[in-house]
Amino acid sequence: MKVVIQRVSKASVVINDNEVASIGKGFLILLGIVDEDTQDDIDWLCKKVINLRVFPDENGVMNTSLKDADGNVIVVSQFTLHASTKKGNRPSYIKAAKPYVAIPLYENFIATLENKLDKTIQTGEFGADMKVSLVNDGPVTIIIDSKNRE
Repeated sequence: MKVVIQRVSKASVVINDNEVASIGKGFLILLGIVDEDTQDDIDWLCKKVINLRVFPDENGVMNTSLKDADGNVIVVSQFTLHASTKKGNRPSYIKAAKPYVAIPLYENFIATLENKLDKTIQTGEFGADMKVSLVNDGPVTIIIDSKNRE
């Protein structure tokens, strides 16, 4: 499981000209899933996400977690995070999990994050053509791969 976490001052998701998610301060999380991912990957990643100290403290130092900053979250499924560009110029997405594997893991990731943060997580729509807008605050962008534990 791979995530791209962007600290945002605002973010939104639009599908078919309808805004389906919108937050102020928090994280926009792009989530990529492979067949081998499990609840263990979800638990580890969610713990990392909520405890990442990337929000400014009272001295302006990145030392405050999402939870302590009372930030909000949008999670967007992003199968292209597992693109392979090894051969040619057209990416292969063969490593990305098929929907019957990915959707339950995506939903469990959201539910686990909601439980750990004790707040509703906003989302895009799995498989939809989405227009994602954000103001990256910092900019701060962090990539975490649960298989490498980094």
